[in-house]
Amino acid sequence: MKISPVVFLLCAFSFPATWAQTPAKTVKPVASPVKPLGKPPAREEPASPESLEIAQRVHVGSMPCELGATVHLSRDPASPGYFHVSGKGFRYRMKTVATTTGAIRLEDQKAGAVWLQLANKSMLMNQKNGRRVADECAHPDQVAFAKDMVNNPPPALFDTTGMGR
Repeated sequence: MKISPVVFLLCAFSFPATWAQTPAKTVKPVASPVKPLGKPPAREEPASPESLEIAQRVHVGSMPCELGATVHLSRDPASPGYFHVSGKGFRYRMKTVATTTGAIRLEDQKAGAVWLQLANKSMLMNQKNGRRVADECAHPDQVAFAKDMVNNPPPALFDTTGMGR
């Protein structure tokens, strides 16, 4: 088989000669996005008395969530008012934050993660990405409260009975 001179020149000058002589580079494995929990930061502010009171109401343990996800919540024994929140592909160290609504809120400001605990469910959100990481997470106490809400629904926000209608 004959190669035309034009094809030969195109092939010869398309790739530098050094490419053919360099050995293949090995690809380093990508670091896992989950970082191991280390010691608490050196300049960590201690939790306020209000935060410590909120921390007593946080549900801890493994909580099943929607779509088969699970979130594990545990208290940080070295720092009262701080918690470790982990699951598949994430790990956060969060502290309690006071809210005006009464919902329990834990935050990892550095990572932008927020754990919200309501009476009937909990959810984990990533504010930096603007998405929910885990939703419909429920501790057994929250499951019982949700069942009670079905049997005894709370009053409607706009109750029109007794207003002359």
